[in-house]
Amino acid sequence: MSATSPAARRPSSTPVLRTALTWGGIVAGVLLVVGAVVGFAVGGAGGLGSALAGVLVSALFLAVTAASILIANRWFGDDLYVPIFFGVVLGGWLLKLVLFIVALVVLRGQSWVDPVVFFVALVVSVVASLVVDVVVLLRMRVPAASDVTLPSDPEAGDRRD
Repeated sequence: MSATSPAARRPSSTPVLRTALTWGGIVAGVLLVVGAVVGFAVGGAGGLGSALAGVLVSALFLAVTAASILIANRWFGDDLYVPIFFGVVLGGWLLKLVLFIVALVVLRGQSWVDPVVFFVALVVSVVASLVVDVVVLLRMRVPAASDVTLPSDPEAGDRRD
């Protein structure tokens, strides 16, 4: 493979996803602290645990998709990239579905869970993650037609500059 071939480059989504995961982790850490304080103030120990559980569930679920895409991007340029990509991402979604059902079953019967605090922490965490994603996407400079190699006319010479 030559240095300019598409397989030698990484997909343009990689830096965006890495930045979103980094900032998402930072925001989740801040929300864990704020959620713990507010949850404890509102609902005591049960509120604290509920807030932590809500933020952790949200952060883990939102990170699985971006992480699965980053894992699948390791095969960029391979002939089997597309089926590997969709297999890994679909596997991540199925994992999230199974983990969601397990989390609901485990948390549903717990006496320490304050459903209102859990719900508010979950919603605030999801909204914060969406804000992070939007800010990262708006600040990243990704060309509109990235990861594309245009054909050249062999008779006219290689016109790619």
